[in-house]
Order: sequence, then structure tokens, then C-alpha cells
Amino acid sequence: MGARPLLFLDVDGTLLPFAGAGRQRDDEPNPLLAGLDPEHGRRLAALPCDLVWATTWMAEANEVLTSRLGLPQLPVVDWPDEDEDHGRLHWKTRYLVEWAMGRPFVWVDDEITDADRTWILANHSSSALAHRVDPRYGLTDADYDVIEQWLMTSQTSPISRR
Repeated sequence: MGARPLLFLDVDGTLLPFAGAGRQRDDEPNPLLAGLDPEHGRRLAALPCDLVWATTWMAEANEVLTSRLGLPQLPVVDWPDEDEDHGRLHWKTRYLVEWAMGRPFVWVDDEITDADRTWILANHSSSALAHRVDPRYGLTDADYDVIEQWLMTSQTSPISRR
């Protein structure tokens, strides 16, 4: 049996919805933190996959978010410092496929397009779900339903077009 699927997790617009930004407290480093639902930690931890931060927050995601979510320290995708033109692809797409090293994965982000899904299908040797979240609301019950359903069938399904 293969390794568990990965779940690449973005932060801004995904865990921190833009519509959820509230009044920034003096001790908060980011006004979007007011919209963080701590329940996401329990829901993410219950998924049958390995969680990985895939965000420009990088190591700061562990410093700021894991304790608020009740999660352990998570691996972090370390983005290269290059300014390469990726055309219509999101700049994360190629790096996430490389990081996955052939493992099935879910990528949850608010900036995924059909171009990313098409590229992943053509360049990733396993199944993948590139799931776009509405950045106004972040992860919702409907998003969790899609992710959970895909994880239950990830070993036999190609990339999802959601």
C-alpha cells in the first residue's frame, strides 16, 4: 500500500477568508487572523492525509497558526526565490507536483485555475485534486465534503476538475 495522500494547504483566502477580516487587535500580526476558525484544526487533522503548508507564510504558518488550530508542526513547502515566468500556471503548481514526488495530493488554494489542473494531469504520475476555495469565505463544509470524498477514492481517480 502506498503512502497517504498529501494535502497542500494555503492560508490567505483558504483558512483566513478575506470576508472574515475583522478589527485587528493590537497583539495580532495580521488582520485576517480575526477570521480564523479554530475548528479547521480538528477537521483537517481528521482527514486521512498528511498536511503540508503550501503558503507564502512558509515557516510562519507553524509559528502563528498551528497552536491556534491545535495542530502539530507541519512540513512546509520551501518556495524557491526565483522570479520565473510560469505563463498561465499559478507559480506554485510546478513546485507542488515536484514536492509530491508522485504521491497523490490535494491542493487547496483560492487561486487555482483550469490551466493548473490541466498541467497537473499531464505532469503528475498519481491522482490529484486541485480544489479552488472561494477566498471570501475560505474553507466551507462543502469544500470539506469534496476533499473527504476525493480522499476516499484518491487511489483510483485521476485529477479532479473542481
